[in-house]
Amino acid sequence: MSSLIDPYRLREQIARNPDKFPEHFMFRLNEVETEIMVSQNATPSKQALGGSLPYVFTEHGILQLSNVVKSEKATQMSIKIIEIFVSMREFLTNNLSSKIDIEEIKRRLDNNDKNVELLFSYLDEMIEKQENKVERNKIGYKK
Repeated sequence: MSSLIDPYRLREQIARNPDKFPEHFMFRLNEVETEIMVSQNATPSKQALGGSLPYVFTEHGILQLSNVVKSEKATQMSIKIIEIFVSMREFLTNNLSSKIDIEEIKRRLDNNDKNVELLFSYLDEMIEKQENKVERNKIGYKK
């Protein structure tokens, strides 16, 4: 078989160790998702995946897999996948930080727009007062 971890062996280990794989550690793809995966990844057929719907694992599920599947290939694959999860987390963290910075800049620009509008409104009022200035009677000595 061409895969690094035999899918039959994998399902067997999951069935033998259900307490090590809670719901939030893994899930199964449905038929539509499996067909999409087969077509997008040049997998010849669902049979290449072991003939049934494949499991998908979270980072924690991968760690658990390394505890139950003991082959050298499985260990190497687990290490690679964990490294990928770490890289993804770093990417998402950096991306989130940038997005937060951009949102803060947008918020400030929105406030600046409002402040500029308010400033122009005050200037308009001052100009209007100057134009409509009522001449007052002067008090004091007249020459």
